[in-house]
Amino acid sequence: MSGSAPGFRYRRLLLKLSGEALVGKAGYGIDVDVVMRLCREMKEAMDAGAEIAVVIGGGNIFRGLAGAAKGMERATADYMGMLATVMNALALQSGLERLDVPARVLSAIPMPTVCESFVRSKALHHLECKRVVIFAAGTGNPYFTTDTTAALRAVEMNCDALAKATQVDGVYSDDPRSNPEAVRYDKLPYGEVLARDLRVMDGAAIALARDNNLPIVVFSIQEPGNLLKVLRGDARATVIGGLS
Repeated sequence: MSGSAPGFRYRRLLLKLSGEALVGKAGYGIDVDVVMRLCREMKEAMDAGAEIAVVIGGGNIFRGLAGAAKGMERATADYMGMLATVMNALALQSGLERLDVPARVLSAIPMPTVCESFVRSKALHHLECKRVVIFAAGTGNPYFTTDTTAALRAVEMNCDALAKATQVDGVYSDDPRSNPEAVRYDKLPYGEVLARDLRVMDGAAIALARDNNLPIVVFSIQEPGNLLKVLRGDARATVIGGLS
């Protein structure tokens, strides 16, 4: 791991955003105001000295599993979903650059007229140069989720933790928005997440994090300033793994 900086529990962080995180009141697509709010969160973290990498989904535009469920061939649907993540990544890059935060989009599917291709050494160089690195197009392979991509890239980038941004403040036994009796967890071991099928991330992502001792911090992206709180270990969140 990359080690800590003064005031940080995690200095280099992989932020996992769902495509739905970019959706505004319209309920679909990309809301520029929402993009800018997320970019300001990243700018605050970068200004404090953090190193930020991002993996973003594409469900606000197209979801491969949904396409497959409607009869589309699964691999084709997944490739379409990967292309949707590139659109979201470019939107984040544009928002960051409006705030004078250097950012690079690296795609697992080569598209040189649009963005850089993913090369691990290049991505590490960008992080060391204090650029936000946005990973797009998943792993470049169908049948793998962006959750798995996030765990993979976090390990490849020597990140101190993977931060999973959600609409709620941690992992619950059930959806707290529909079940007021749902129990919230402060800490969970990897094995319990898998055994209880808590579905905060897919099983492959949890197993990859476990095998590489990568902590997963599940937090709400809706609270202003929460990303910096995650970096400092002050956020109300659930930490998976990394337990003493």
